[in-house]
Amino acid sequence: MSRHPDLASRLALIVVTDERLPPGRDLVDIVRAALRGGARAIQLRDKARTPRASVAIARALLAETRAAGALLFVNDRVDVALAAGADGAHLGDDDLPLAAARRIVPPGFLLGRSASTPELAMDAELEGADYVGVGPIHATATKLDAGDAVGTARIAAVARSVRIPIVGIGGITAGNAPAVITAGAAGIAVVSAVMSASDPEAATRQLLVSVQSSVLL
Repeated sequence: MSRHPDLASRLALIVVTDERLPPGRDLVDIVRAALRGGARAIQLRDKARTPRASVAIARALLAETRAAGALLFVNDRVDVALAAGADGAHLGDDDLPLAAARRIVPPGFLLGRSASTPELAMDAELEGADYVGVGPIHATATKLDAGDAVGTARIAAVARSVRIPIVGIGGITAGNAPAVITAGAAGIAVVSAVMSASDPEAATRQLLVSVQSSVLL
């Protein structure tokens, strides 16, 4: 069971950043718009910058998430998350092992883990994950190494296996988000659906309406 009783509601929509923004678009401006649209969690995915530069952009985003009462996660890098004062980190297969990360982070620091199967999700829960990300639910061009789409049936299988919140990721839109939630996910994580939207604030609102209407069904 999650040590954070309200965490599931705060993971209803995680907006994951993308460093490959078109020219003229500013990352902080897009995140600010997403937060105005109601996003309660932002995940900084930053594979191109140096650690020093990553800490700087994480601190800039943290100022925005703190003002909005939202969470900030850093993808892959526990060290960057800790240095910036972020709320947590999200770890994948090639990152610091979750159990090792749990030993070095302070109490209350949130750790997510990518887990594409029930077995991996159960391991993550035992090792101290606060939530698991399952995907790609649908085919996506945002993360080329994400693997084959697993579909919403995988969400249901993972939901039967763990008690911590599940977040679906990969090719999720306002149109297909309801199926992810009804399959057992607490929320969704999106990249291009917000980061590439002409109006990130409106796109975020539309996604949240889709998620919340599914919760009420």
